[in-house]
Amino acid sequence: MATSEHVPQPARYAVFVDAGYLYAASGALLLDATSRREYRVAAEQLINALIDYAAKELRGELLRVYWFDAAPRRQPTVDQRVIANLPRVKLRLGNLNAQGQQKGVDAQLRADLEALARHRAITDAVLLAGDEDMLPAVEAAQRYGVLVHLWGVEPTHGSNQAEWLVWESDTVEVLSADFLRPYFTKAKALPVPPAAASREAAVHSKNSSVPSPAQVFAGRSPSTRPIPGVGTRPGGALPSSGHNGKLGPDRHQMEEIGEHVAQKWIFERGRDNIRDLLPGPILPPVIDKELLIEAEKELGRSLRPYQEARTWLRDGFWERVYREFGIGIGKSG
Repeated sequence: MATSEHVPQPARYAVFVDAGYLYAASGALLLDATSRREYRVAAEQLINALIDYAAKELRGELLRVYWFDAAPRRQPTVDQRVIANLPRVKLRLGNLNAQGQQKGVDAQLRADLEALARHRAITDAVLLAGDEDMLPAVEAAQRYGVLVHLWGVEPTHGSNQAEWLVWESDTVEVLSADFLRPYFTKAKALPVPPAAASREAAVHSKNSSVPSPAQVFAGRSPSTRPIPGVGTRPGGALPSSGHNGKLGPDRHQMEEIGEHVAQKWIFERGRDNIRDLLPGPILPPVIDKELLIEAEKELGRSLRPYQEARTWLRDGFWERVYREFGIGIGKSG
């Protein structure tokens, strides 16, 4: 009777990141910060750095990165939406309660890690976490023969990872301050909002010295090239015309739509999430695309041929956001 030959499982690993731990530990280490609002994170670059580091430390190929975070009512923030669009990255969101505590993150992490281990999708798992609640996930994966490599953030003193979690992991690695420093920067302080009457006056003042978003965008390379051969109108403004020669939407209409979309976003996503966009005026590509789609729905036509109309749309959007946070701007002429 012939015996079956054992076929070795190809080496493959996944990276599981508890973003709450990573951000809090790094903020404390690098910036002496206790709140995520005190700093900004270049998340895409940080994730790529973690992927590169794992490739050097582990055998086999990367399956994907699982990014575990939390948000109020599980509604993703601006930064989280950008992360969700990255290739080979899975965003998993738990709920962030009123006390700033993550709920449901450890259960999601265990479910993903255990499922991959059970189906022999991975041979190794990198776990970037510090909470003892992650211990059941480690034990579950190990029961299926997966090696668990625990990564942590260099502590300010003592240890910032649970002792049992360190003991149960197969290997332990610490990310140094030098490794993390390029991806964390102190957040710029926002101006104190003035009284409501003063705020409205600042927004509509023609003599404001603060440039409008349209003026700032004018000094940057546009994502769509302007249409050549278009003449000027009285006042120096270019007509927003497309390839078919038809005039696009007028400026006032586009600014109104931009303000309306911004107001809708503030209502749906909350001031804290919209604050992540500041200081502007450049929107992340994912969010800029959403703004365009929302505007096209309201307008009932495509804006892709009309670069100036899209700039006016952003102008209106930022005017509403700046007004919400008491930042005075001037309207371009």
